[in-house]
Amino acid sequence: MRTRTTTATAAALTTAVALLLSGCGGSETEDSAKDKIAGADTGASASASSSPSPSKDSVERPEIKLPSDVENVFEGGKTGDAVKDAVLADNERMINSIDEAITVDAKEHPALKFYSKDNALMAAASYVQSFYEAGTTWTGSTRYYDREVTLSGQSAATVTYCGDETKSYSKDRKTKEVKKTPGDSDDYVSYSARMKKSAEGVWQTTNVVSERGAEKCQP
Repeated sequence: MRTRTTTATAAALTTAVALLLSGCGGSETEDSAKDKIAGADTGASASASSSPSPSKDSVERPEIKLPSDVENVFEGGKTGDAVKDAVLADNERMINSIDEAITVDAKEHPALKFYSKDNALMAAASYVQSFYEAGTTWTGSTRYYDREVTLSGQSAATVTYCGDETKSYSKDRKTKEVKKTPGDSDDYVSYSARMKKSAEGVWQTTNVVSERGAEKCQP
């Protein structure tokens, strides 16, 4: 199960963003940093396949690479509507960018600020930093399903979806020990993400609201 973050002050959030975008305060090693939501070890074996397939648009996007033992599975990526499909693709990239920042100890995490902004970026930075501070990362697979897009004109959208964390596990950053626990209702999380299309054509997440143990996401 993912680690829950505590409420942070604006100053703390600002510091978290600065640390995160400059490498989360860690050295450039093969250690990871996440407690359940999406990934684990870093290293040359990291896989880049967890991101959506390359976009056919002209946007120059940062590469996202997740460790080989971390997987995000996204269901229902094609709606038949080109705009909605683009929104869902960038929603996937946003999720993967957060997990990359948690699990990959690098000097920079350009994808994070590429796909998130405003409140969403601040919250993501605080969330990621909490893994580093706890000395944890995660390993396994997280499934995202029941994804729906509601468009508001041509440049705004809301994406609602569920996350199943029953097969993702906390991992100690130093010892690599994996803490496998039986899944329970809290491993199912509902999300509602507000997204806006940038001038460059990227659907950036501006705010995310989540509810752990949400009844609508239970099996």
